[in-house]
Amino acid sequence: MSLDQLKNYRQEIHNHLTTQLLPFWENRCVDKDNGGFITHFDNAGNDSGADEKSLIAQTRTVYTFSSAHRAGYGDGRYAAIASHGVDFLIDKMWDNENGGFYWLMDRKGNVKIDEKIVYGHSFAIYSLAEYTLATGDPRGLEYAEKVFDLLQKYGADTYYGGYFEMFHKNWELKGKGPAGGDRKTLDAHMHLMEAFTTLYEASQKQVHKRKLLEIIQLLINKIMHPQYKTGIPQFWADWTVAPQIKFDIIWGWDRFTEDGLKSSAEDNTSYGHNVEFAWLLMHALDIAGVPYDAYHDQLLASYNHAVENGIDWEYGGVYVEGSHAGEVYDREKEFWQQAEVIIGMLDAYRVYGDEKYLKAYDATHRFVFDHMIHSEVGEWLPLLTRQGEPIWKHMSHSWKVNYHSVRSMVQGIVRLDKLIATA
Repeated sequence: MSLDQLKNYRQEIHNHLTTQLLPFWENRCVDKDNGGFITHFDNAGNDSGADEKSLIAQTRTVYTFSSAHRAGYGDGRYAAIASHGVDFLIDKMWDNENGGFYWLMDRKGNVKIDEKIVYGHSFAIYSLAEYTLATGDPRGLEYAEKVFDLLQKYGADTYYGGYFEMFHKNWELKGKGPAGGDRKTLDAHMHLMEAFTTLYEASQKQVHKRKLLEIIQLLINKIMHPQYKTGIPQFWADWTVAPQIKFDIIWGWDRFTEDGLKSSAEDNTSYGHNVEFAWLLMHALDIAGVPYDAYHDQLLASYNHAVENGIDWEYGGVYVEGSHAGEVYDREKEFWQQAEVIIGMLDAYRVYGDEKYLKAYDATHRFVFDHMIHSEVGEWLPLLTRQGEPIWKHMSHSWKVNYHSVRSMVQGIVRLDKLIATA
């Protein structure tokens, strides 16, 4: 790939990020009346009126503006927006009696769902630690550490390892099945790795590094497939594989069948998650001071499975999911998988130098810029057909906000700059 082509990618990303994507959020999301962020927008970018503020959307938006400020964008405006979001998290969403953040509020900050969900708390740690790294405001790290300590006290499974994920308001474990109290997931543990990485970066405390290295080992030895080294979505408490079901109040139910059971529920893996895990693992190793060589086989397996099975070489982009052995089950194109593959394939090419990774990057980059970006508005469409026709058309809701799209563009530029400097 020529130096000019790398520079073209960078210019295309930079233009989108600075003239469309970040302005979309800066101009819409700040709720000046009630605090926090408005995160529900229709296809035209108008406020859809949904009366909710979720922990996942509030924390991810804090992360987005913190990370954008830390990367040098916004001339200080983004630090102020992130601080506005932190105010709402601490003043409205924090449970002063039991500790931890409530799962769902209405727009005014009244509690709608008071449960404690570890997936959401992983993003609380991640975003609040990033906020302190970006701004120097100690409140972020203070509350990130409080959440970390609560997870060690109430969430950690000291018998089988890892963390339980679904709790009532008082941190009592929820029931079985769709309540989620008897299951553990790739999703939550991967995002805890991501969170512990940034927490350790901000705190430099040995206990945070130790828990980061511990969860890396757990992900590789318990959550990755023993043969294919691909991610397994759901487990029972003892880390035996569980059929993938939807939970009562948690992520991803749009993509399940009516009975709440995933098709091929015990043999499916997400190409996007596998690549996201690989680049997040690389970043964790960087922060922890551990060489990539220690995890060479896992990293290559994660990237290669996606290149060999998940990339659509005809239409571009990355498929949703398939079997661990390689068969593709879902050929639609969802926004977040594209975002993570953009970062991951640049990392794979940067470290391993194989042109196949840059070709996979190109296939995904072009699909996003040619089909997924709603250029008239500035954000990404959430779900497209294999060929690139919109299926879902909203710009944002609690599960589709700014974290994946903005991070993909910010981190894509970071990696392209490294490649350009050494080309």
